[in-house]
Amino acid sequence: MYRRLYNIQDNSYQSDAMADFSMHPSPGDLQDGPPVLVFAGRQDSGRKTPPHRHARGQLFASTQGLLSVALESGLWVVPATHAIWVPPHFLHGAGSHGPIQGYAVYVAQACCADLPAQPCSIRSSGLLREAVLRAANWPAGAPDAAAERIAGVILDEIRSLPADALGLPLPRDPRLLRIAQTLIEDPANERDLEAWAQWAAVSARTLSRRFVVETGFTFTAWRQRARLLKALEMLAADVPVSIIALDLGYSTPSAFISLFRLAFGETPGLYRRRFQAG
Repeated sequence: MYRRLYNIQDNSYQSDAMADFSMHPSPGDLQDGPPVLVFAGRQDSGRKTPPHRHARGQLFASTQGLLSVALESGLWVVPATHAIWVPPHFLHGAGSHGPIQGYAVYVAQACCADLPAQPCSIRSSGLLREAVLRAANWPAGAPDAAAERIAGVILDEIRSLPADALGLPLPRDPRLLRIAQTLIEDPANERDLEAWAQWAAVSARTLSRRFVVETGFTFTAWRQRARLLKALEMLAADVPVSIIALDLGYSTPSAFISLFRLAFGETPGLYRRRFQAG
């Protein structure tokens, strides 16, 4: 079943469109009510929400623009091609970068048993998007058979869509985590592995080995990934490619463009136009 919380066409509710993460009480904490609740809307500037938990599972995505999601296990970016699923009770925070249009779907805990048990990034589908937007425009009131079928489609898509690796996993070792958090704040920091090891009071060998064990990436690959994810945020904020390259510590814009194309399959300019188009 489904109950509309926000109509994407209704400008009178525009200011609440993307406030779903911080409303009190949050719809994510509703124990009763329909199994599926939906927000949809837009905002013209970026915002961040502090870490929080929901009793309900949450699927959220942009249909235009870029989101980022911070989890205890790592940092995720969410371009318009993807959505993030967060099961009930997982600590998470979220941020938008530049103008954004998107949605959030809250799923009652009882309906989450056969949905992914861990947070994940899923490649969105046209069917999922259309089902969510149809639900967001459903007339308020008691759910009917058609609404229940739409809700079933949304749950089926969450259950079956392929997962993609858009995350930046965080190490658990406090010394490595300190390095990782510093690099997320300043991806252009040019300390090499030995300098970072000295800074964190850990041997270079331990740092190198533990980064692979705890994140699945070498230190160098992890740092490159952090830079590229930050580049996505900057592209969404319409920062010029040349400025992004310099701010993130690349030697030249062409070096940044080459690495970006290798990671994402297209140039930064093309990528920006595609996700801004929604």
